[in-house]
Amino acid sequence: MSPQNRKTPAPDVRKTDRRVTRTQRSLRDALHSLIHERDYDSIVIKEILDRANVGRSAFYMHFRDKDELLVHTFHDILGTVRSSRPASGDSQHERLLWFSLPIFEHLDRLRHIGELKLGPKGRAVLHGHLQNALAVLITEDVEKHFHANRKADQIPLDLLVRYIDSTFILVLNWWVENKCPLPPKAVDGLFRSLVMPTLKEISGLPPKGLGATGIASSAQRRR
Repeated sequence: MSPQNRKTPAPDVRKTDRRVTRTQRSLRDALHSLIHERDYDSIVIKEILDRANVGRSAFYMHFRDKDELLVHTFHDILGTVRSSRPASGDSQHERLLWFSLPIFEHLDRLRHIGELKLGPKGRAVLHGHLQNALAVLITEDVEKHFHANRKADQIPLDLLVRYIDSTFILVLNWWVENKCPLPPKAVDGLFRSLVMPTLKEISGLPPKGLGATGIASSAQRRR
């Protein structure tokens, strides 16, 4: 299509898009600032509207409830992760876990800005969304890596995806809830030490420090 034939958005559409973006940003910023002041569980929608200077009807045009706004508030985490996805290089197993360190680093920056008082419900909402989003991100990589290597009686790939993302959320939750001082790279090392042996065993490669005999004997002990 030639440049002359390309359609450009009508002025009214562009204005509407800018208004939508501005309203959503105001609501996200309002909730984010309130979470620094007190627990997410105690924040009500009216306080968000007052802080953002946005009407109630405008809020419900964009978000179903406070939880959906919370998820939207932290959507830039996944944007950061996607931009750091490696095109090639590294080992096959390392490429499966490409997402972990960027997320830990992003959340560490947020922790240094100020404590986020998410509370139990806020953490559950955010971590649940993050876990589902991670499942989508890594499914393709898992299928590509293990499709040719796995045996018919091995772990189903969708279960393996859930094992990886749920283990990540477990480590993330432990790190945040305990206000652990470990830096992102060290926490990422803990996560990888939990999942890497399983990934290597499933693909037929012995985990570091564990030979084929060790794998066989450990499998016998589990029977």
